[in-house]
Amino acid sequence: MIRRDLIGAMAIAATALARPARSQAPSSTVRIAERFASALTAHDIDALAALFADDYVNHQASAAAPSPPPGVTFKQRTVAFFADRLKGLPDLKVAIEAIVADGDKVAASFVYEGTHQGVYLGVAPTGKRLRFTSCDIFRVKDGHIAEHWGMGDAAGILAQLKG
Repeated sequence: MIRRDLIGAMAIAATALARPARSQAPSSTVRIAERFASALTAHDIDALAALFADDYVNHQASAAAPSPPPGVTFKQRTVAFFADRLKGLPDLKVAIEAIVADGDKVAASFVYEGTHQGVYLGVAPTGKRLRFTSCDIFRVKDGHIAEHWGMGDAAGILAQLKG
């Protein structure tokens, strides 16, 4: 009986040791993701723009989020991207589904919901209700988003628009 209890305790201890320790991120790091979702839900482009550092870098390079053209900063390109999203989905609401933070980085799964009432991703208004997600990592410096890595569900959005 004692041997079984000892083996069980060792298994529990090994499981606990195998898990990486989580450090507590400063609340301001978590709040930047919350402010991002709030600014989009409020359709406040100025508040959204204020979240990004002037030297912000977006590491997400894809057809849905191309690098900015010459003379346009990553910050300007990102703000324009979300302004277009708000035009296409004028009742857009954004929520955080899950969030994890460590040090100067915060990762969040964002859920976007809105009605397609304007041109969005080159598609004329359909009146369809859309729901899609993105997973984003922000590096925060001096209270601003300094860098971004992420993935959005552009294929899922287009499937909903055309389906």
